[in-house]
Parts: sequence; structure tokens; C-alpha cells
Amino acid sequence: MADPAQVAGVISDFRTAHRIPHRVSCRALGVSESWFYKHRTRRPTRREVRRQQLAEAVQEEFTDSGGTYGSPKIWIRLVRQGWRVSVNTVAKLMAGSV
Repeated sequence: MADPAQVAGVISDFRTAHRIPHRVSCRALGVSESWFYKHRTRRPTRREVRRQQLAEAVQEEFTDSGGTYGSPKIWIRLVRQGWRVSVNTVAKLMAGSV
């Protein structure tokens, strides 16, 4: 599923721009109305923010290496920058599964 904040924004935009009720948009997108009301004002947690920053750092290191470094080498470079992260987490981020 896409980013919850984006989905909630789309539902809100449908109501504003096209006068489509939230109920109809939620049904069309396969989410409940309660889910929409929960996520429409939700802010990312510190954990989610940190994970996004880590993913960006991993991507930057991979790009800087010309696409040649694997997770062990990128992990070493991140630890030297001060990140507290496991090599397995770096590998999962690189695989796109996190």
C-alpha cells in the first residue's frame, strides 16, 4: 500500500475538488472510513522518520560507490558516520523489503 498520509490526502482532495464523499473514496480505495479519519492528521513517528533518513543515507552511500558496494561495506561507512544500525537492516533496506 502507498504512504498512508498520501492516501488520506487523496481522499480529502476528492472531497474538496470533486465533492466526492469520504465514504465513496474510501470504498473505492479499499480502506475503511475509520482508517481515513485516523490517518488524515497523523504525523510520522520518530522511528518512521529515522528509518526514512537511514534509507536515504543507504541510498546515498550506494550511489556514491557507483553502485558497487554491498550491505557490509555500506554498513561500515554508516557506522563510521555515527549510525547505530545492524548490517541486516542495511541489507533489508537495500533489498527494498523494509
